[in-house]
Amino acid sequence: MSTHVSVVVPAHDEETLLPGALAAIAAAARHPDLVGVHVRTVVVADACRDRTVSLARAAGATALTTDCRNAGAARHAGVRHALDRRGGNLDGHWIATTDADSTVPPGWLAHQLAQARAGWEAVVGTVTLPPTSPLAAPHRARYEATRPADGVAWHHPHVHGANLGVAAAAYVDAGGFPPLATGEDRALVAALEQRGHRVLRSAHVPVLTSPRLDARAPDGFGAYLAAMPHPTTA
Repeated sequence: MSTHVSVVVPAHDEETLLPGALAAIAAAARHPDLVGVHVRTVVVADACRDRTVSLARAAGATALTTDCRNAGAARHAGVRHALDRRGGNLDGHWIATTDADSTVPPGWLAHQLAQARAGWEAVVGTVTLPPTSPLAAPHRARYEATRPADGVAWHHPHVHGANLGVAAAAYVDAGGFPPLATGEDRALVAALEQRGHRVLRSAHVPVLTSPRLDARAPDGFGAYLAAMPHPTTA
């Protein structure tokens, strides 16, 4: 059973959205199912020129400063820091990752740890957009195109660093996040599956993410949104 959770949040000049993301993580850490579980949040401030570091520390998170300018390298640096803080002890250690422009629901960590107790070594979740965004409806239609209509569990094809959890031992065995500018999350999940680890694709606890089009990572989720037909132009 996981008794220690490290939440890793990469951030590049995220002073506007980071406080909301950290408040949501703190709320998830207070879930009643997490009594006795120690949760630590690590914000990886990568090449930041704004108040990301000070805001992270004010919220009670550990702020790790890097100059990777690379999403995969930054995310891995945060996980490596979390592992080092425990002296390399992988037992009972769960790694959860999200993004600075995303808001996790209150049951996010509780859901991941429940799956860990059931024997899953990684949980790959989904994302959703704010209902007020004009992109919300077209995104959902495209995103959920493969979802069964009869209520059968949807083992979705998506992978997001904004909604991902993995046992520390499985993370290390799979080689961790590779230093890719984008797609590091998909590469990690592919490596976990290739190594035979039990990976659950679950749509039960989606994470709310920003509909911004000026994405931090090239060819990431923002690029996916920008390529969609927009309601105002379609």
